[in-house]
This record gives sequence, structure tokens and C-alpha cells, in this order.
Amino acid sequence: MATSSSPLAALHSSSFTSSTPSLPCKLAAQPRRRRPYTRIRAIDLDQNTIVAISVGVVSIAVGIGVPVFYETQIDNASKRENTQPCFPCSGSGAQVCRFCAGKGIVTVVLGAGETEESKCVNCDGIGSLTCTTCQGSGIQPRYLDRREFKDDD
Repeated sequence: MATSSSPLAALHSSSFTSSTPSLPCKLAAQPRRRRPYTRIRAIDLDQNTIVAISVGVVSIAVGIGVPVFYETQIDNASKRENTQPCFPCSGSGAQVCRFCAGKGIVTVVLGAGETEESKCVNCDGIGSLTCTTCQGSGIQPRYLDRREFKDDD
């Protein structure tokens, strides 16, 4: 089989595929020694890694803590009675109309000295509007209660 001219026969008879070891007998007969266990050393952490880990931990804590804090404050505030008068309307529940200044009539200058008076379309001639801050109650809403917009329309 050694004198065959085919490439497959040449590959079959090459030393690459032969089953005999190419190492000297002395080295091949010795059993392989296992390496002794090496100690696993602690990972060396540089300053940037420590800062990055710290920022991550703090971010998670803040992300959980802030909503819990606000929820607790809302619960505690709802238990207390609110008696603070509304600041914009001074506790009356109504605000003076800013278009007619509380008169109920709007004066328009047409030109050439002519003026025209008409009923205020903003307050419908009443001269005041329901306070949009307290919704007419006269009590100042708490800060966290202001998130809800109450529309009468």
C-alpha cells in the first residue's frame, strides 16, 4: 500500500495520520503530572471600578427609595386635615377676572376717540371666576395633590 500513487493512499500512509507516537519513548511513557491547584486571587479593583459599582448601587437605592418616600408622604398628608387658605384667591374660592378687572364690563377703544363697552366674555359679566388653584374650595391644595388637574368642563 506504500507504493500507491493516489493522493488518498499517500495521506493514509503519512506520519500525520499514523497511530504511532512521534515523541521519544521515554517521554511518551511517563504519566502526565497534574499541576497543583493555584490559588484564585482576588480581583484587583481600581478606583474607577469601585466608583462605577458605587454609583450603580446608589442609583438603584435612589430609584427605589424616592418613590417609596413620596408614597409615604402622600399617605401621611392624606391623614392630616388641611386648613391652609388658598394663596391666589385668599381663601375666598373666587378670583377677580383679569380681563375686566372685576367690573364685568370690557371697554374697547375703537379709534378716533370712540369707545365701546360690552359684557366680559371671560367671566360672563360676573367679574370673578372660580379659583383654578383650589377649585373654589378656598383651601390651598397640598403640593402632591396639585398633580391632579380637575376640569369642570
